[in-house]
Amino acid sequence: MAVHVHVGDLPENLDLGDVIAVDSETMGLNPNRDRLCLVQLSRGDGDAHLVQFQPSKGYDAPCLKAMLGDPNRLKLLHFARFDIAMVERWLGVTMAPVYCTKIASKLTRTYTDRHGLKDNCRELLDVDLSKQQQSSDWGAQTLSDAQKAYAASDVLHLHALKAKLDAMLAREGRTDLARACFEFLPYRANLDLAGWEETDIFAH
Repeated sequence: MAVHVHVGDLPENLDLGDVIAVDSETMGLNPNRDRLCLVQLSRGDGDAHLVQFQPSKGYDAPCLKAMLGDPNRLKLLHFARFDIAMVERWLGVTMAPVYCTKIASKLTRTYTDRHGLKDNCRELLDVDLSKQQQSSDWGAQTLSDAQKAYAASDVLHLHALKAKLDAMLAREGRTDLARACFEFLPYRANLDLAGWEETDIFAH
């Protein structure tokens, strides 16, 4: 595994393919309050690219923005709703099309209520992810080796996980339902940003 750290943007000539695993690390869980600190990407080849943001340098990242907003590239995420909202809020980019492994898990692994990335990787890929650095200070100017390894691990297995979940979706006849959910995610993220994060507007 190789972890490449880029400050502020991706290299111009970097090609991550047509299906890109994406994740983010932030200062908290409120997109309107807590800043975006890190965006992780992988093409599923065992390498991860981390783009680190620092307040003094802003969020002018044209190469990263072009990649995340490219309608011809599928962005592969776990709990995409949150990352879509963070990218929209801090980078001004709508990520689409997207695939959310958490939604795919909830539509297929109905025999459990454990749909975290760690749970999916353990059961479907026999990979045990460490979550020790999940609540560390992602706003630090210099990331520790443990933070880099943790951040990378969140994108390195998403391609393999998607393949497993796609097979389960097809088996259960829920591929079209999953696709419809994925297409709605950018709108769900915009509702979160607009103040309806806790309100089910479809309820009576």
